Amino acid sequence: MTESQGIHIGKVIRHAVVFNTQRWPEVRFRMDDLLDVVNDLFDLLQNRRISYALVEGIALLRYVQGRNTEDIDLILSVRSLKRLPEIDIAHRDIYFVRGNYQGLQIDVLLTSNPLFSHVKKRHVVRQDFFERSIPSATVRGLILLKLYALPSLYRQGDFVRVGLYENDVATLMFYHAPNMSEILAELTPFVSPQDMSAIQDIISDLKQRIARLRRDRV
Repeated sequence: MTESQGIHIGKVIRHAVVFNTQRWPEVRFRMDDLLDVVNDLFDLLQNRRISYALVEGIALLRYVQGRNTEDIDLILSVRSLKRLPEIDIAHRDIYFVRGNYQGLQIDVLLTSNPLFSHVKKRHVVRQDFFERSIPSATVRGLILLKLYALPSLYRQGDFVRVGLYENDVATLMFYHAPNMSEILAELTPFVSPQDMSAIQDIISDLKQRIARLRRDRV
């Protein structure tokens, strides 16, 4: 079994829930049931022939070790989401949906957002997990999504997620050495000039942190 096939999505989510004591009162299933729920979700997507892409925390585990996550993040079209009435929608805005599938939190990025559609079309490959082979975002796709989100998270003052997203981008940069100039050029049509300026500052800061870390390791 390869390292990627060893990533058991159900167990990753179960462990994250177990160690988050704030979630205990709201958990509506036994921990052992969670493994079946995750598998049922991907069975449902496959049987309905839903076109989707796995993104965020679980997809990141293919490239970065030790990332905790309690939910499943997918890119879907509005049409595909309508074909999944089993997902109970709790919150929705123009490009994002938060839902619940048998007690499992599902976060959906809608392809009505041009960047989300772009990532789904251009930056998704099939990856082997313990459960099955799943269409998942590439390193480049994950970086595009996280950089796109960061200016908005700064404006919201959501510094917990800012820290997580910046760390995710920095870790992907450190271990996979993507061409950041190309990524920024690809991202430019999807963000405002003000947001691009902020993103460039973020990348510059992350590059300096990585350079310091590499110097210290010598």
